Amino acid sequence: MSAPPVPPTLPAPPVPPAPTAPSAARAADAPAPSPASLSSSSSSAGPAHRPALDWRLRFAALSLIWGFSFLLIKVGTDGYAPFQVTLGRLLSGTAVLAVAMAVKRERLPRTARTWGHLAVAAFFLNALPFSLFAYAELTIPSTLAGICNATSPLWGMALSLVALSEDRPTRRRVAGLGLGFLGVLTVLGAWQGFSGLDFTGTAMALLASLSYPIGWIYVRRTLAGSGSSTLALTGSQLFLGTVQLALVTPLFTSAPAGFPLLPTLAVVALGALGTGLAVLLQYGLVTEVGPTTAQMVTYFIPVIATAAGVTLLGEDLSWNTPVGALVVLAGAALTQSRPRAGKVPTLPEPAPVRR
Repeated sequence: MSAPPVPPTLPAPPVPPAPTAPSAARAADAPAPSPASLSSSSSSAGPAHRPALDWRLRFAALSLIWGFSFLLIKVGTDGYAPFQVTLGRLLSGTAVLAVAMAVKRERLPRTARTWGHLAVAAFFLNALPFSLFAYAELTIPSTLAGICNATSPLWGMALSLVALSEDRPTRRRVAGLGLGFLGVLTVLGAWQGFSGLDFTGTAMALLASLSYPIGWIYVRRTLAGSGSSTLALTGSQLFLGTVQLALVTPLFTSAPAGFPLLPTLAVVALGALGTGLAVLLQYGLVTEVGPTTAQMVTYFIPVIATAAGVTLLGEDLSWNTPVGALVVLAGAALTQSRPRAGKVPTLPEPAPVRR
């Protein structure tokens, strides 16, 4: 969440996956969402049992993990090239899910068609946005990257008007789209002519946020009812993303001269916690309290990312950044408003992944 997290994230993926995947109009980040939620078998895993740790504590942990992902990206790029950061992130995240799959004896998808669709999902939900955020943070603060990630629901809303004909817009949701756009302009300081803003880095962060809903829409159209479990699909998706980065990274980077401790720990934590453990936490939350409550984690991600960047990295914060972020989040919340009882509902929404 995906970051982003992911999908973000439920409303969000980076990074992010759950039994019912988040809609294209929902968050981000961060770390990365997964197509698994569209699997018909993922929601019928047998009798539920109450986890030992209260869901509120797990909700808080997920918010912190995804919120700190942007700080970890920034620290990782201090010692490694952006593609190397993304490769390490995906490798660590895949390892965590591989262990979880082995413990639960999950089977990998069996059809070439499913693997092909997962490869496309891995590109748009993992390889591309993770790499774009890593490159973006070479020139922009982690706080700005975290706020850009929060625009994923706005991109999703705009795309859903075109790509998902069953997802009918309402006046409130369209108003949320406009409000969110004003919030983005506020964050970027449009009235100042965007002075002091690195255009390339900011554009990369916004493109990363756009990549998530593109991936969600693709997943929603191609992987519904695949027959595999959430965990199996998510683990396979991350594996394919790792393969993609393993092929690309040597073409654009040289082998690192060394393995500096802090950046290395940041990359490992980014993958193992923000892309691996976060997926498992998200899945459990959606199963226990439902996607509506679990998706609220999205609205904490930019707040935590901003606080972490300012307090731990000493990044500057002007008044328009937090004000604009609040406007973006308000707009994103409006785009998620659903029809009242008695009105024709939209299709059930799947529940990244922030970056």
